[in-house]
Amino acid sequence: MVTFHDIIAARPHVYRYLRPTPLTFYPTLSDLLGAEVYIKHENHQPVGAFKVRGGLNLAAHLTENERAAGLATASTGNHGQSIAFAGKVTSTRVVIAMPENANPGKVAAIRALGAEVAFHGADFDTARLWMQERAEKEGMRWVNVTDEHLIAGVGTYALEIVEELPDVDVILVPVGGGSGACGCSLVANAVNPAIQVIGCQAAAAPAQYLAWRGKNAEDAPMSTFAEGVATRVPFPDTQVILRRYLSDFLLVEDDDIYRAIVMLLEHTHNLAEGAGAIPLAAASQIKERIAGKKVVLVMSGGNLSLERLRAALATA
Repeated sequence: MVTFHDIIAARPHVYRYLRPTPLTFYPTLSDLLGAEVYIKHENHQPVGAFKVRGGLNLAAHLTENERAAGLATASTGNHGQSIAFAGKVTSTRVVIAMPENANPGKVAAIRALGAEVAFHGADFDTARLWMQERAEKEGMRWVNVTDEHLIAGVGTYALEIVEELPDVDVILVPVGGGSGACGCSLVANAVNPAIQVIGCQAAAAPAQYLAWRGKNAEDAPMSTFAEGVATRVPFPDTQVILRRYLSDFLLVEDDDIYRAIVMLLEHTHNLAEGAGAIPLAAASQIKERIAGKKVVLVMSGGNLSLERLRAALATA
């Protein structure tokens, strides 16, 4: 299992290419939620999302044989950009399977980083199973979205939070595969176990939530527009960490995610994708619980398509 020390060790690999992202206090959001609200702007990363941290840590650990064989993975977008970035800095071939309805902007960004895109199936999990089999046949290094190097790399954003705001009370983080929530909860537990790390997932794709609650997730629905959290099945390796360290887990309806996108655009002048807006939507559900506390919302990414932005504006 990934440890706090793995996250510390990832820092030089991440900061070789990246700078810490802003942690910004927003007075009007604070008034709306009745708390002291900060946003961790992972949408300011070069690829527009936090996942790039994990890709850089993975890149630093690739063997010569793995670089020669190439990397294969599946993604709805942000994870794919992360692995494409890893391939770019190590001059490694990368092939990424994406659902046939993938976000066009994310597809273009992956290709611009030099990776190959192969479309397959209607959702992430279908593309993932197909590409995993292809990678095995072709001898490529398969990169799971919950690879330990990825979790350790993305955990560095949580280190930045606790260093800049050591008396933070609550951190709300979106959950798809779970790497970000795992990294964040590992850091919080090591630095100050009193920090509450709350996972947030779309109610229209609740597989990770159901598994965390100890319920059967085999037939979980998957219809959310928020591709960053659009997983149809839980991931056993991240569930081990989440069950041990995550303080709570909340579900958010898609309409509330759309409204949160517009709220963030209005109050922070930042564009959040669906997954990046989920923490605000979840925080709005628990206003009494977070009243008067120092709260960090992780804006995990800002790669929202124009189609989804129009839908958000029409919903609000």
